[in-house]
Amino acid sequence: MEKLSSAAEQDPESSQHHLIVPSGLTQSEFDDLKPVVAEFHTYRVGPGHCSSLLAQRIHAPLETVWKVVRRFDKPQTYKHFIRSCTVKEGFVMSVGCTRDVNVISGLPAATSTEMLDLLDEERHVTGFSIIGGEHRLRNYRSVTTVHGFERDGRIWTVVLESYVVDVPEGNSEEDTRLFADTVVRLNLQKLASVTEAVARDGDANSQGKKIAFFYSIIQQSLYYTDHM
Repeated sequence: MEKLSSAAEQDPESSQHHLIVPSGLTQSEFDDLKPVVAEFHTYRVGPGHCSSLLAQRIHAPLETVWKVVRRFDKPQTYKHFIRSCTVKEGFVMSVGCTRDVNVISGLPAATSTEMLDLLDEERHVTGFSIIGGEHRLRNYRSVTTVHGFERDGRIWTVVLESYVVDVPEGNSEEDTRLFADTVVRLNLQKLASVTEAVARDGDANSQGKKIAFFYSIIQQSLYYTDHM
């Protein structure tokens, strides 16, 4: 992952995530996170590509959230629209390992083979790329960072997730970003529900029944994906 240098800040092909406060964050929170955004959430975005940065505030300790986010082999714990995920026998979670994901019907995808690109347990950073499968998200790369906050006796966590992806032929950059943003946002919302439930009463499965509800939302809001 390319880090943002002072030269990159002037590069018109560099994403500008470090300049725009993501929805849901305060300016103060974002000011604290700008160095992380510059380091991990910056991409070269030329013609035919799009990128975005989304944020989720979670009322749970960092350790609780990270335990879920770090599990590359169990994305279905908080990611909607995944029917199943399999890994090879003898799987060891380390950079370069892969997973095979089967997607719930109704989306412009059937399967996805994904590789773990980044896993920093100390800094709470992980990232993956899609390297195969039946889907339209070509050259998709994503990074997720998890950050703990403590102020005025309150403890909470902020999760940042960014991506870069090719714009499929026949689709606009705006439509591609709308689709990807909606999926990521729903995933982050479910992550918040699951981890807040764990922090509250240890029930990690209490939010699983909401999948059907969110699935109906994306079918209604992303009707254009039938033509992707």
